[in-house]
Amino acid sequence: MNTTITLVRHGETKWNTLGKFQGCTDIHLSNEGIIQAQHLRKRFLNSFDHIYTSPLKRAIQTAEIISKGSNTTPIVELHLREINFGEWEGLTIKEIEENFPEKFTKWRNDELDGPLCGGDLSIKNASIRAKKAIIETAKKHQGENIIIVAHGGIIKAGLIGIFDFKMTMYHKIILANTSVSKIIFDDNFSAKIITLNDTNHLP
Repeated sequence: MNTTITLVRHGETKWNTLGKFQGCTDIHLSNEGIIQAQHLRKRFLNSFDHIYTSPLKRAIQTAEIISKGSNTTPIVELHLREINFGEWEGLTIKEIEENFPEKFTKWRNDELDGPLCGGDLSIKNASIRAKKAIIETAKKHQGENIIIVAHGGIIKAGLIGIFDFKMTMYHKIILANTSVSKIIFDDNFSAKIITLNDTNHLP
């Protein structure tokens, strides 16, 4: 019996609109982000068994909106928090490239680790954490439909870990706010990607 994990990126924040790296900086949803999450609620109405969320406010808010009116309450999972980008948080990608040119280049091109400037230290570390959290959740709810509300970075890291991609795949996947990416696990917990960056619920 397949276990379905639906990975949802949180709704828009003010820092998203400014192009800033948020990481573990705890930012609330913007008004637009709340509206996006309400569209998600309509999409998922009566179609999931459990919902898990990152401990950061933007993810919790999104998960609470999705689960409103259902029989489920969001379960906070600490290991689903966004990648900690260290000194890069609060900066745009252009500012990071200008202020940390060598480290930026290595982050973009290193296939084995994807080193970061502080925080989680590498995409690799984040991928190990995210993979473990996703697979443990799937094993806990075998045969069920689970929503995980998290962040663009940690969702990409999780996919890298589960499918054993090179770290450079991080830069080749785009996940929009409230995008839906679905994977299924078979009885042996071998995974397949069903959808990626689906935003059909948004007008």
